[in-house]
Amino acid sequence: MGSAQWAAGSGIKKMRQRRILVIEDDTAIRQGIVHALRFNGYEALEAPDDRVGLHLAINETYDLILLDLVLPGADGLDILSETRDRRGTVPVIIMTARGEEEDRVRGLRLGADDYVVKPFGVKELIARIEAVLRRSPEHIEPAPEVRIPGARFDTGRGEMHFDDGTCLQLPEKEAELLQYLAANPGRVVSREELLARIWHVNPEAVETRTVDMHVARLRDKLRDDPENPRIIVTIRGRGYVFEANQ
Repeated sequence: MGSAQWAAGSGIKKMRQRRILVIEDDTAIRQGIVHALRFNGYEALEAPDDRVGLHLAINETYDLILLDLVLPGADGLDILSETRDRRGTVPVIIMTARGEEEDRVRGLRLGADDYVVKPFGVKELIARIEAVLRRSPEHIEPAPEVRIPGARFDTGRGEMHFDDGTCLQLPEKEAELLQYLAANPGRVVSREELLARIWHVNPEAVETRTVDMHVARLRDKLRDDPENPRIIVTIRGRGYVFEANQ
C-alpha cells in the first residue's frame, strides 16, 4: 500500500510488489529461494552473512524476513532480537535444520512469526510467507471505506464524504496514511513504522517531523480537533493510534 500510486483518472491504486529479505549463508539455498520468490511475484533482497543481513534488516525497506538461524559470525537469533527492537512488528520467518527444535522454540519466543524446516519445498515456503503476511498487523488490507464520526472515506477514490454533503479529495500520502492507521485500529503505530511503510525510506535517515506534519494536515481535513483529537490520537514518545470508533 505504501508505495502505491493513484492511477491517472481511474481512482484505482496500483499495488507494489512485496519485498522479502533473505538472510542465508548457503549460496545455493539462498539463490534458490530468491529465484522462487521472484518467480512468484515478490521482490527479493539477499544477504550472505550476519553483517550484511543485520545492516539490511535495520536500514532497508521490506515486508518480511526469511532468516537462517545458523550464520557465520553472529547467531541468527541475534539478528531477530535486534530487528524486533528496531523494526517492531515486521514479520520474520526463521529457517532451521531438522532436529533444531530448541532453536525454533527460542526463535518463536523472541518474536518470530513462523518457521520452516530445511529441506523445504517452494510451495510450502510461499504458502507460509503468504499466511504470515496476511495476518501481520502491518499488512492488513484496507476496507473499501473508513468510517469516522461525521464522515466516511472512500479508499478506492481517495475521497472523504462528510455527512453535511461536502466531499474532499485527500492528497495521496494523506490518503495512504489514513488507510494504514485505519487498517490497524487501536494499535500504536510508530513514526518510524509509518516512514518505512508509507514513505518507504530508512527511518534513521529522515526527519520524523514529516510524519507529524502529514498527521496535522490530515487531522485538519478530518475536522479532528488538534488540541483534543479523537480520531488520530498522539501517544507521546510512541506514535499514533486510530480511535475513530470511540
